Amino acid sequence: MRVMSNVHILGIAGTFMGGVAALARELGHGVSGSDQAIYPPMSTQLETLGIQLDQGYRADSVPPDSAEVVIGNALSRGNPAVEAVLDAGQRYVSGAQWLSERVLPGRDTLAVAGTHGKTTTTTILAWLLESAGRAPGFLIGGVAEDFGVSARVGQGREFVVEADEYDTAFFDKRSKFVHYRPLVAILNNLEYDHADIFPDVAAIQRQFHHLVRTVPARGRLIVNGEDPRLAEVLAMGCWTPVERFGFDATLEWHAELLRADGSAFIVHHRGQRVGEVHWALLGRHNVLNGLAALAAAHAVGVVLADVLPALSRFHSVKRRLEVIGQAGGITVYDDFAHHPTAIATTLEGLRAKVGDARIVVAMEPRSNSMRLGAHAEALAPSLALADAVVFLHRPGLEWDAAAVMDAVRGQALAVADTDALLARLDALARAGDHVVFMSNGGFDAAPRRFLAQLQGA
Repeated sequence: MRVMSNVHILGIAGTFMGGVAALARELGHGVSGSDQAIYPPMSTQLETLGIQLDQGYRADSVPPDSAEVVIGNALSRGNPAVEAVLDAGQRYVSGAQWLSERVLPGRDTLAVAGTHGKTTTTTILAWLLESAGRAPGFLIGGVAEDFGVSARVGQGREFVVEADEYDTAFFDKRSKFVHYRPLVAILNNLEYDHADIFPDVAAIQRQFHHLVRTVPARGRLIVNGEDPRLAEVLAMGCWTPVERFGFDATLEWHAELLRADGSAFIVHHRGQRVGEVHWALLGRHNVLNGLAALAAAHAVGVVLADVLPALSRFHSVKRRLEVIGQAGGITVYDDFAHHPTAIATTLEGLRAKVGDARIVVAMEPRSNSMRLGAHAEALAPSLALADAVVFLHRPGLEWDAAAVMDAVRGQALAVADTDALLARLDALARAGDHVVFMSNGGFDAAPRRFLAQLQGA
């Protein structure tokens, strides 16, 4: 394969930037990258693609023959690699800009936005289009088990992108999703998050309104009809047909639960029964994710009766309540948790499935909002369905973990490092338990280390 040009990606191990790397590689570019923290599943994907990874950020991290440097939003001025790129006068772009310029032109883009559920919904939508024979391209913020990768160019007209409201780069403070100009946009939900860049909910709503402004009149907005903050966004102005989804039978799309754990439900469109979904996912939140994806697929002409059976074969994304193994009668899960609402809905789905069995949560409050304490008051209530919680209280956590622990319904304690956490879990867990590791980072490989510990490895 002829190499078109060399691209270096700063922040390559992030889920979004790792997807950009996969797309650039598929398009024929030579790809290299640097990151401070490199861990699975993205590190595994990058290694499989044969992409050279450089640990850390140094003045010589970027090869001088790089025709383009793609810079992730975790990097800022003062970073040695960034300063070297600026001083050398090398061309640099954000990941979102690179995607909009190199991949999306000429495609029908379907964008999935929302505080929660973006990754899962994006993956479901890509799977529905694939099952309909559309061969879509996609960029997902995680490794989709049914595809084995987080991103691909695709041969079809549609491109599905996880549309993040986080800012784009140190030189572009707009939300990433304003770059994508989608034909169809899903607005899954809207809550306060990203306390490091947004002062309040209104600031996030303004960014969502910027996204709404980019969707053409021939397109479609698929909106959670039970979210009042999204209703306020639409009230700012809307020029595109809107279809709402939820559990309310008055909405254009509504779901009727067949099982309380969300593993089976009926899909209705404008009062007409479309069919049933039976799948492996759990929780009311995933029912809404699936409903939104079905509505978006329908918006681009997919016959839903043809693809509903495919959801029974659907596997979610790695690290979304992913069962990584069982040992000694204990089931171990790895879950990408970053917000109290996501924590609560995940545990709600698991509780509906396991009944009275004990649920033990090992939690690393790692996101910027978590570390800054923006969610401290909501954290204990979100853990109400857990029987025991072990917090990893690393140095630098800017809120009082003791107050949160006191408010947790079940047993709660904090430890200072991962080794202590694993030791506590070893003493705490017993046969029949479900142990859920929750973090939006690498968690020092704690889930698999704990499983190996149980297995006596």
